[in-house]
Amino acid sequence: MSPGAALAGVSATLGFLLELAVYVAAGYWGFTRRPPRLPARRARSARRARRARPARLALAARLVSALAVVALMAGVWSLFGAPSALHPVHGAGRAVLELGWFGAGAAALVATGRRRAALWFAAAWAVATVLELTVS
Repeated sequence: MSPGAALAGVSATLGFLLELAVYVAAGYWGFTRRPPRLPARRARSARRARRARPARLALAARLVSALAVVALMAGVWSLFGAPSALHPVHGAGRAVLELGWFGAGAAALVATGRRRAALWFAAAWAVATVLELTVS
């Protein structure tokens, strides 16, 4: 195996792992968003006044939010960014797509208070981009 082929493999693997990290960051952001407050209902008895039902609804809303964000991101990537995309973009359009894609991952980490992780993510993306440009 030539050094160029090995470098291409490392670049492709790092790029794929970073794409998956964007999904994780977006899902984490969606999960940590505070769900809208539900209107308080009057309890018929003291037993029903427990907070279990609102807690379950809040957890369900957080899970739905996380899944919706990940599904939206997957839809965008499958339409424009994937190798088998319906409308693949190339050149400057691809650069804009990747900047927005990986920027959204870093922004999601910053929005959840994970600034150091966002910096590491951005640095890894910069290394992957340099590797990709070096290989191609």
